[in-house]
Amino acid sequence: MNTVGAHTIRASTVLPARRRDIELHTADGLRLVGELALPLARDPVATLITLHPLPTHGGYMDSHVFRKASYRLPALADIAVLRFNTRGTTSARGVSEGSFDGARDERFDVAAAIEFAEFAQDPALVNRWLVGWSFGTDLALMYGNDPAVAGAILLSPPLKFSGPEHLQGWAASGRSVVALVPELDDYLRPDEAVRRFSAIPQARVIAVEGAKHLWVGEPYLHRVLDEIVATVRPGFGPLPTTWHGDVASASVIAPVKKTAL
Repeated sequence: MNTVGAHTIRASTVLPARRRDIELHTADGLRLVGELALPLARDPVATLITLHPLPTHGGYMDSHVFRKASYRLPALADIAVLRFNTRGTTSARGVSEGSFDGARDERFDVAAAIEFAEFAQDPALVNRWLVGWSFGTDLALMYGNDPAVAGAILLSPPLKFSGPEHLQGWAASGRSVVALVPELDDYLRPDEAVRRFSAIPQARVIAVEGAKHLWVGEPYLHRVLDEIVATVRPGFGPLPTTWHGDVASASVIAPVKKTAL
């Protein structure tokens, strides 16, 4: 139900945006399903191309950080949010064709998302950033070092599938890399992350005290969104915690799944 007035922004709050179902088409012939959330009344100043956690362990385009980014950032920061299911992944939006390929043929999925954003019109999707979470960070590092993107924001990077050659490629590119690393992560904690990401001189590692791999809890979700906005729109923020105007409550909020990698 839509309501009007001053509202505390909660997990289920959906702020106004233009929301479009989209399809991505990969070079190897697959159709991937997704959604693009745009500011309601103006063109976006930045675009997030999101890469979700491991689909074999519960990751999909509705994984909570990305879902809530799409609920909030178009309205609060004029940022477009592109979410999609990688090959073989299912969500309420539908099923992407193909099957999970262990970070190999997913290179076509990343390329299709970047290409969609690069050539989008009405509006143009400017200032494009990859935002990976867990498995999605490996996809960003392996396949997202592209002239069409400004940089990569990595949430809970495990550095499992990506290797030194991918870090070296980002180092040579000069593109920005920001890694948000939970203090209590299951796979890569801040001290080790600083050491591993030292291979990219321009990389910035942000340790988040008390956080875990899944970023459960509004304080951690808010911190993630603040850091994303500060990266793609410097000088803007922090994000407000209340909204004055129309809101909707999501009728079905998907539970936080136990996501590994």
